[in-house]
Amino acid sequence: SALEERAAALRERLGGRGFTVVVEAPFVVAGDEAPAEVERRAATTIHWSVKRLKDQYFAADPRVIVEVYLFSDADSYYRHARELFDDKPETPYGYYTPTHDALLMNISSGGGTLVHEIVHPFMAANFPACPSWFNEGLASLYEQCDDRDGEIVGSTNWRLPALQAAIRSKELPPLAEVLAASSDDFYAPARSGLNYAQSRYLCYYLQERGLLRDFYHQFLATVWSDPSGRALLQQVVGYPDLERFAADWREYVLGLQ
Repeated sequence: SALEERAAALRERLGGRGFTVVVEAPFVVAGDEAPAEVERRAATTIHWSVKRLKDQYFAADPRVIVEVYLFSDADSYYRHARELFDDKPETPYGYYTPTHDALLMNISSGGGTLVHEIVHPFMAANFPACPSWFNEGLASLYEQCDDRDGEIVGSTNWRLPALQAAIRSKELPPLAEVLAASSDDFYAPARSGLNYAQSRYLCYYLQERGLLRDFYHQFLATVWSDPSGRALLQQVVGYPDLERFAADWREYVLGLQ
């Protein structure tokens, strides 16, 4: 009933703007594409990803109702971010704003960013102490995703070439620094792209070795004694020496396509 009440309130707030509002638990979804397309995206991309993310990782729904806005194109995205939230997006694709408990998406860029951003409110509810590298690593893993035996899995994506180039040129930040990075350091504009890429393909490595799901649950249980996850990572991958693992991981990444 709370979701339906929020949906009714949102329909009133957005009245006259051409939005369709539907409930797809645990979210309320609003979009300005054709009504059937908004309903399709809610029933496919959102429903599909939420079910698998909850099955694999997240026991609890977000603590508050999160509104998902699916804007039909870039103009609608930037205009409504300004008009509805007094916000100026820093990315052309979409983002999660905990200030407003909302996901704002330029859905014309594809559904990958939507799945990425869906991870964040679930992570906030289930793993609030999660460091930036794993929060963004897991979320960005599913920017390009598929179903494998009923589970959501990430595939290689557009972040790979820049990561491989940084490895070849020896410009990749040390893995130990990325694991230990504060939020400010992780998101610093000069390095955030490579931090995202390195974190994503670390999660991809764990996924492809069947270690990612257990890593998440063990990390959740041990984060207070190992806040960066470094000790757990070394234990899970079987490398007492982190730099030795990082060197082998870089070779692994160079072999991906």
